Amino acid sequence: MSKPRKPKGRPISGWLILDKPFDFGSTEAVAKIKWLFKAQKAGHAGTLDPLASGMLPIALGDATKTVPYVMDGRKIYEFTVTWGEERSTDDLEGTVTQSADKRPTADAIKAILGEYTGTIQQIPPQFSAIKIDGERAYDLAREGEVVEIPSREVEIHRLTLIGCPDENTAEFEVECGKGTYVRALARDFGRQLGCYGHISGLRRSFVAPFGEDDMVPLAELTALEKIEDEAERLAALDAFLIDTGEALSSLPQIVINDDQAHRLRMGNPIILRGRDAPVSADEAYATARGKLVAIGEIGGGEFRPKRVFAG
Repeated sequence: MSKPRKPKGRPISGWLILDKPFDFGSTEAVAKIKWLFKAQKAGHAGTLDPLASGMLPIALGDATKTVPYVMDGRKIYEFTVTWGEERSTDDLEGTVTQSADKRPTADAIKAILGEYTGTIQQIPPQFSAIKIDGERAYDLAREGEVVEIPSREVEIHRLTLIGCPDENTAEFEVECGKGTYVRALARDFGRQLGCYGHISGLRRSFVAPFGEDDMVPLAELTALEKIEDEAERLAALDAFLIDTGEALSSLPQIVINDDQAHRLRMGNPIILRGRDAPVSADEAYATARGKLVAIGEIGGGEFRPKRVFAG
């Protein structure tokens, strides 16, 4: 019987909060970071279109187990809408499908923003990753099909008109929940205002719990390739990593000792003692010596692990 293959790369874990450049795909960015760090595993929390820039949280190693918690977090985008044209992709990449000479005033724009705040129904763009009968909508759109995509509920926490640089463009900032398409906002603004519109600039500045101060430009990382000594180069790269547990800051935390950490890593529950111990929680995380040990549930005076992390 053949031995299982040893994974290639380093068993390094943590989050790298990349400031993704314009015209660079999310999958391409993850592959580049995985190669730079020589990591065994890598994944990202929330795709950014190639024409969008900004925050792309990339998980390395065991941090990939915490990706869903970042995917569910709030996000902030700054975006520019150009009026006068609706496009097939709802951004600069697509072909023009509708056009109009009308241009909205700032007051007219502000008057409709309340309708896009709170819990709203949104129809995702034709060019999106939504599955229709088992196929991605963007694959069907590339083949020329126009498909009926059902609307879905999304949460818009805050939507602000920043300004109108000229009559043809308007700049916005939106804070929104999981699954919101900013391109769809531009499309719907334009239709309601009778002038059509598409995204001509998009930047993500926040993905909870990570902020702008956590972002690292790709150029800053690739500049380290000139360091010839591999150990020195990797140490310089590792300095940019954020601890895996930071992704779980929205969950209750329990601090445990080394013996308890060993039990959890073996898949066993631990008894919680002390008046400050949480009584119950569907999800919580345990740390020892400041490092993530496990994600689990709390009930009946116990912490029961669901996912464990290497020490």
